[in-house]
Amino acid sequence: MKTRRAEQDYRERVARVVAAIVADPMAEHRLEDLARLAHFSPFHFHRVYSSIAGETVAATVRRVRLALAARLLQEDRQSITQVAMAAGYDSPQAFTRAFGQFTGQSPRDFQQQMRSVALDAGAVAPVRIVERPAQQVHALRHRGPASTIPHTQRLLRVHAGERAVSDWLGISSGDPEDPGDFMYYAAAVSMAPWPADADIELLQIPAGCYALHCLAGPYARINAAINTLYARWLPGSGYEPNDRPALEHYLNSPRKVSQAELRTDLLIPIRAAH
Repeated sequence: MKTRRAEQDYRERVARVVAAIVADPMAEHRLEDLARLAHFSPFHFHRVYSSIAGETVAATVRRVRLALAARLLQEDRQSITQVAMAAGYDSPQAFTRAFGQFTGQSPRDFQQQMRSVALDAGAVAPVRIVERPAQQVHALRHRGPASTIPHTQRLLRVHAGERAVSDWLGISSGDPEDPGDFMYYAAAVSMAPWPADADIELLQIPAGCYALHCLAGPYARINAAINTLYARWLPGSGYEPNDRPALEHYLNSPRKVSQAELRTDLLIPIRAAH
């Protein structure tokens, strides 16, 4: 029990660091300052952070800045050069290389695709209507802004260890732009027994009807695709949102395939419109 409390304390202290990075991505974020925020020794902070977060501080800063860049490109109010400068890159060329590694495509291609998604309802087609049975999952609640969800997914994999997992899911409700309203669980479908763990919850996903769209490409596109489903597809579909969480079913892993080859089933809970 004492070890578990210590681990939770470490996670909460690292979470404060991640929240500080997300709150101000363009700050200098010196290791000494972040270590002080988390109440760790600067000499060992980088090792503690990497063991908890699954990546270095520099990698977190880079990923959060590129997520900011993706959001700016999606808004389509600035040029690629302006977005590169806003994300802290000295040249569009360096930004293009980093963004390509992050999303699997160039900033220009990403921006053009987001334009087509926003303007063309057919860009998210086809949508299938599916019925899913009730399903029990092992779940880890996400703490913090939506941009740090990858940390929670990595932590769940650490908890899973070598146990057989048939599916990896995301379970969400609320507005990702509003931390006070947004709720997300990283979830694993596994028949293998898991030891008792204060962080892992057994959740029951209720049976029901869903609108399913299979998204091709990086996770950075998920939010835009879901927004388009709600704004463009749903009003003329004959359905309305149902009071159940939305699901993300991760069909493959960025550890095994390129960003362009990622496939994610996006599932919006629906019912017949009154």
